[in-house]
Amino acid sequence: MDLYEIRGGRLGVIAEEAELQELSRESTAMETYNVGSPPSPTAAEDGSDGEEDAFKEGETEGEIILIRDQLQEKVAEMESFAGHLEEIFLTVEENFGRQEQHLEQHYNDVLQTLSQRQDESAARLEEEKKSKLEALYGQLLACGQALDASKELIETAQEVYRSQDKRLLLKTVMPTIKRIEEFAKDEVDLTLSTCLEFNTPLADLSDVKTMMDSINVVPAPSAPVINPQMPNSATQTSLRVCWSLFSDDTVEYYELYYRPVLEDTPADSTFTPQVSKVTLKETHCTVADLLPNAQYELWVTATNTTGISPASEKALYMTVPSPPVIKQRECSSCPEAALIRWESGNTNPVDSYTVELREMGADGTESSITESIVAVPTCQCLIQLQPGQRYLISVRAVNIGGPSDRSEPITITTTGTFFYLLEDTAHPCLSISEDGFTIFYGDEELPISAMALDDNTFTRCVAVLGDLIPVRGRHYWEVEVDDGTEFRIGVAYEDTERNSYLGANSTSWCMRHILSPSRHKYEFLHNGWSPDLRITVNPVRIGVALDYDRGTLSFFNVNLEQHLHTFHCHFQNYVHPCFSLDNPGALTVHNSIEAPEYTFI
Repeated sequence: MDLYEIRGGRLGVIAEEAELQELSRESTAMETYNVGSPPSPTAAEDGSDGEEDAFKEGETEGEIILIRDQLQEKVAEMESFAGHLEEIFLTVEENFGRQEQHLEQHYNDVLQTLSQRQDESAARLEEEKKSKLEALYGQLLACGQALDASKELIETAQEVYRSQDKRLLLKTVMPTIKRIEEFAKDEVDLTLSTCLEFNTPLADLSDVKTMMDSINVVPAPSAPVINPQMPNSATQTSLRVCWSLFSDDTVEYYELYYRPVLEDTPADSTFTPQVSKVTLKETHCTVADLLPNAQYELWVTATNTTGISPASEKALYMTVPSPPVIKQRECSSCPEAALIRWESGNTNPVDSYTVELREMGADGTESSITESIVAVPTCQCLIQLQPGQRYLISVRAVNIGGPSDRSEPITITTTGTFFYLLEDTAHPCLSISEDGFTIFYGDEELPISAMALDDNTFTRCVAVLGDLIPVRGRHYWEVEVDDGTEFRIGVAYEDTERNSYLGANSTSWCMRHILSPSRHKYEFLHNGWSPDLRITVNPVRIGVALDYDRGTLSFFNVNLEQHLHTFHCHFQNYVHPCFSLDNPGALTVHNSIEAPEYTFI
């Protein structure tokens, strides 16, 4: 049976038992509820018993949920343990395969060497055999020749002896005797010229013995190869590292070394981060207790009974980033969208960001569905939303190691337009309240040395801009003032002149209130020009309605629901709300308000 089948089967049985236990407890609780509640004589007693039973039932359900959670934790732990056993099983199987290949290779080498020694011994025997046969053959030829010569002399002597001619006998006998004497002088070697036995020298099998001995002597491993970091292989404080061997080496254990990479360390500094080491048998490791959004340099060595391998090439891994921090004072919204800004809070670069949003019910409950906007390259994102809803929005930072934890969430309501005042645009004489919606112009004059001015600050007009709302459509907000305050409210382009008054140029449109000894005067200024209008009732709460599609900017007396004036202009770019105080006083902005029906008729 496969390890996966064993693991899946066991875990399935555990899950099934947990489910049966839960069903059993539920049925027991129901029986207790049905049997243990006798009819009550009065309605008051019935109510009391019902409450007690409901309380007991709630306790039982709580116990069931607690037991179910504990079983689920046990199942998760067993799954993790089974996964660990599976990894060890694969590692043992891989090492066994390598050892088997190693033994088979040695076996083939020994057989090849023995076969070579046998061929060499057979060749030597063949040579010795040939040499012995040639010597015996030569001796046999010499014996034959001696026998032939002896036979010839005998026959010649017999002929001489039998001859009747005395004269011929005397003539031939002496030469014959002389030949016999000469033949007798030659000694015939009757011993064998070669040994009949073959030399059997012992074969030199020392190299075979060395090879046999080397079967138990494992060579030192070669350098491991550490793998590049895989996506989503890290947390804020841990890294999962893997490596491999491209050889048939046998390894008893590995040693993984790691240390942080310090970006701000001077080149001539002698300080080096401390190197940490982990010893393990698997070809993977989860390194814990690390710094978030930090680079680590890692390398690994392999060790067996013979020695230690060279170190692998160093690899760079990164833990996941710290959660971003949403800049609530720089976020704005409207009924159709929201602009969310945040800061990374990480020293190392972040690959991208993921914005997550969940709808909230009227009772404050969160939806179980989370929508995500991924691969956001910068620290801001414009999100399209549904009108009249509440959203819980958070941000994650992402690098190759994986996504960070969620940032602290921010609540966005799309009932109306919402923005904060931009403090970096405020004239030095203006003060902004802690909540960011009220501006104050005091009586005291500031010395020039106290006026820290920059290119984005209003220098002539005591004004401030609201945050940009980069969404086409309809926007509405209200401004609360008092009769004794001279003010200017309206909209302006981002690049409106900072050394000019609002409404006195072509990049701003505003409603102005002027105090005179005889009356309150109101002007609706653009490019220094205003129509001649008279307002009889001084508005103390003014509604501002901006409609990009129709190209209108309208002002209303909110208390009277009275239309005051409308500018008609096709705005080329997005505009900022703008506010100015021309004399000491205060002004409060009210936003995130649903636009009244009469504003966009």
